[in-house]
Amino acid sequence: MGMKARCQCGKIQFTTPTDKPLKLWICHCTECQHQSSSAFGITATFPYFELPDSASRLASSYTRVTLKGREMQCLFCKSCGARLFHRFRDAVPAAGEQPHFSAITNVKGGCLENLNKEMLRNAVHIWCQEAIVDIPDSVEKWDQAPPQPNPLVT
Repeated sequence: MGMKARCQCGKIQFTTPTDKPLKLWICHCTECQHQSSSAFGITATFPYFELPDSASRLASSYTRVTLKGREMQCLFCKSCGARLFHRFRDAVPAAGEQPHFSAITNVKGGCLENLNKEMLRNAVHIWCQEAIVDIPDSVEKWDQAPPQPNPLVT
């Protein structure tokens, strides 16, 4: 059960709580361009989860404030620097508490071992006003964030 994931060097490995993401996002904002050192970032949304204890000591975090004023906690491998996932600090449960049913973890697409083209066909393109590559007309796309509630709204 779940999708296997790992950092670039393989020191951090984990399995997501579900066999497929709840939603896939391709974000063209400049923050994702800088984070991925590429034209966009791919994010897969899953129900909230933590890294296994064996991997958590190998990870560090960077926190940034989003355009909406929320603190986004970004976890990455201390060894290779690969971004693993991000989540909003206000959705992280206190130690020993259960996460709220709406809490999510946003895994970076490059970490997922079985992410494929078929899955990405249904990805939603967001922050397209900042895109530096052409986006096909046939996909769902938004100049900024979609108007409905969106776990990636920054």
